[in-house]
Amino acid sequence: MTGIDDDPSTEPLRSRRNHWNNQIRRHAFMRPDLPALRYLGRTTTWRELDRRSTAFAAALHRRGVGFGDRVLMALLNRPEYVEAVLGANLLGAIAVPVNIRMSPNEVAYLVSDSGAKVVVTEKLLAPLVDAVAASTGSLDTLIVVDAGDEASDHLDYETLLTEPGGDRPDVDVPEETVAVIMFTSGTTGKPKGAMLTHTNLQAQALTTISASRAQPDSVSSVVPPIFHIAGLAAFAPTFYLGVPAVIHPLGAFDPDVMLDTLESEGTTSVFMVPAQWQAVCAAQRARPRTLKLQTISWGAAPASDSVLSAMNENFPAAANMTAFGQTEMSPVTCMLEGKDAQRKMGSIGKVVPAVTARIVDPLMNDVKQGEIGEIVYRGPNLMKGYWNKPQETAEAFRGGWFHSGDLVREDDEGFLFVVDRAKDMIISGGENIYSAEVENVLFGHPSIREAAIIGRADAKWGEVPVAVIVLDGADDLTLDDLKPYLDENLARFKQPKDLVIVDELPRNAGGKVVKPTLRAAYGSKDAGLSD
Repeated sequence: MTGIDDDPSTEPLRSRRNHWNNQIRRHAFMRPDLPALRYLGRTTTWRELDRRSTAFAAALHRRGVGFGDRVLMALLNRPEYVEAVLGANLLGAIAVPVNIRMSPNEVAYLVSDSGAKVVVTEKLLAPLVDAVAASTGSLDTLIVVDAGDEASDHLDYETLLTEPGGDRPDVDVPEETVAVIMFTSGTTGKPKGAMLTHTNLQAQALTTISASRAQPDSVSSVVPPIFHIAGLAAFAPTFYLGVPAVIHPLGAFDPDVMLDTLESEGTTSVFMVPAQWQAVCAAQRARPRTLKLQTISWGAAPASDSVLSAMNENFPAAANMTAFGQTEMSPVTCMLEGKDAQRKMGSIGKVVPAVTARIVDPLMNDVKQGEIGEIVYRGPNLMKGYWNKPQETAEAFRGGWFHSGDLVREDDEGFLFVVDRAKDMIISGGENIYSAEVENVLFGHPSIREAAIIGRADAKWGEVPVAVIVLDGADDLTLDDLKPYLDENLARFKQPKDLVIVDELPRNAGGKVVKPTLRAAYGSKDAGLSD
């Protein structure tokens, strides 16, 4: 055990902990020179991952970061993202991933709500972080990957890993410690931070390993943004098994580059959203690659029958699996296995092992098989609660079960089908957009008296948001007119892609906007569903 400070007060407990830091530690001892991460042809071994994450933990400790403190992560996909999360967790600190598509005002809210004092970012995103730091005045430490000597007010990530100073303390981090806070848009217009513990992430690891039948020679590609739960949680099974994770950079999606990378890296398992699979299938037909794919999976947005058929035709040797869930569940709750993909097309599959689910009516009575109800959950992958939001947490856990907001039905074989999603939520290109959040921003514009957001079917993105508004005194308003205001207050993917001006919004007797009427009139794919 060379190099480990066997503090008798912490080591007996710390050595038994089941979280990803101990998985890294285990592989650093037992397979130190094998690849842990691959990125643009560069390899990080298990020994290097352990050393670098430990060095970063020490650097954070020297700057006052301790157990329970929050560390913001505003990065693109890269190995340093993983190292920084692991380093924070070694101290019992909490990583807070930031969706880099957010506006400065949205990121400022995350800083304020989380109480973070430290942020890890990179040169491309440093201007965003600088703007947030200036507006909030609460970020004390800005660490920039590849900062070099260009900005004296930024700490260079690589320099921190080699600076002299004391080592990190040996901290016992219980499994129920919060590892990450994943912010997800709230139906009230403000993001909610789902507190995910180490137990949650390990449960996700076992779920993925079981469902995908991963083997010791597996190679997993991580395509989603790491700031999404689908990206971050993808490392849990690779760390558990000790197999390589290939990190794909963010940017404009190129299906040919994706296929070439899958081929050169020998990837056996990959998850992508349906729009990406559609492009990948077309590129594979045009120029077939020799791939080792054993499991192909999709989720985060609905997939059409044509996309699923194309996946099966182009990758016949791979099990085509559907992953369904939500951030609060770390995230997977249901999976449709490859053997059932064709005959149960459109299903989200069955509840995964370790998750308990019911389908209930508004009074928490179980509905009969075939009837529609809300799916509610319990299980080891269920979040601890919402950060700083006790009322929202109590509401989500009412009746002793976590309320997903998803309406489903179960067929006679136990397969589940989603009938409607969480109320008013739009999924566009794999991104969740909550109507209330966008509506609240529109309400703040001086020319808008009323606003309602609906989803409209879109061939490329699945859905896009459409704003139906009533003007307040103005003669006219266009999206171009709104753009500067929207850019300041909303991430671009949340911004309406069409603007419809009406004299009044349809309302029921209680004064509530009747969105089915708007969907029927303006082209939403779920037109006609009851609200």
